[in-house]
Amino acid sequence: MMEKDNDVITIDKSFFENVSNVLDKARKNAKTAVNLSMVYAYYEIGKIIVEEEQKGKQRAAYGTQLVNELSVYLTKMYGKGFSVGNLKNIRQFYRVYSTDQIGETVFSQFENLPMIDTGRRFFLSWSHYLKLMRITNIDERHFYEIESVKNDWSLSELKRQYDSSLYERIALSTDKDKVYRLALEGQSFEKPQNVIKDPYVLEFLGLKELPEYSESELESRIIDNLQQFLLELGRGFAFIGRQVRFTFDEEHFMVDLVFYNRLLRCFVLFDLKIGELKHQDIGQMQMYVNYYDRKVKLPDENPTIGIVLCKDKNNAVVEMTLPEDNSQIFASKYETVLPSKEALQKLLEEQMSEEKEAWDE
Repeated sequence: MMEKDNDVITIDKSFFENVSNVLDKARKNAKTAVNLSMVYAYYEIGKIIVEEEQKGKQRAAYGTQLVNELSVYLTKMYGKGFSVGNLKNIRQFYRVYSTDQIGETVFSQFENLPMIDTGRRFFLSWSHYLKLMRITNIDERHFYEIESVKNDWSLSELKRQYDSSLYERIALSTDKDKVYRLALEGQSFEKPQNVIKDPYVLEFLGLKELPEYSESELESRIIDNLQQFLLELGRGFAFIGRQVRFTFDEEHFMVDLVFYNRLLRCFVLFDLKIGELKHQDIGQMQMYVNYYDRKVKLPDENPTIGIVLCKDKNNAVVEMTLPEDNSQIFASKYETVLPSKEALQKLLEEQMSEEKEAWDE
């Protein structure tokens, strides 16, 4: 849009922004294409190195000499990027992914990408695969690759989700017969339970450094770190507001945090508790959810989800307070430090083992 006032032409700011957006998108696409080309190139280089190593009679000595001399040669020809350490990473990359297959039906938009000799495609940057190939659990590695693609995670976001044990937390929170699907499809959003994590990891709030804090301080820290909180919540969440007020029977009520999930097409309400969960907290959340279902949501939207986020809880109290067919009210703990990945892995293994024993019986 262009305005003319006394022969002075003012061009709408959106015009410049639209042109800038096109250039930014083009540059991002070009950078992505270059990064992907290098991933495929590194796979081929790794293959050549491994095949050449296998020709040597004394593989260990020959392999070391091969990588060292190749590093000198490539550095002389192309400059930085071909240190001995990086060439070893390239070799390991081939060893891991030459026998790796992933459920690519979730990546139909990438069907035009080239395939390696095994029929597999690559979707992420070299830095992403450097991180992924060090994950020894194949199902877990596939899960993080799928989620990185679906959510367009940066390397730092991938590292944070891995360090927060996202795979184990979702696996422990989901139906046990669907855990295997995490490695095939990533996190699904078929029903409310799929968006729930227990615990939520909020180490980015910096609360561990405080000897004590209030619920308002917890809420303020979340708002100050909203982008990271949205990342922790998962795909499809949009922030609506904090301390959202509604009036019922001449009384005023405040919902701590209100979000909307576009994948589930429903409101998601959070009530924050810094202490142990009480059954009254669940009852209060039930009232909030009922109000949103009856007064706020549209007829074609799905029922509201309510999550009481607490520092501690008694699962027996939660189960006794909620109806057996509950699918709207949830109670989850939050952690202010990164959880022990080893402890969560052990808990998941024990849980899966118990499920298997029960099935065998």
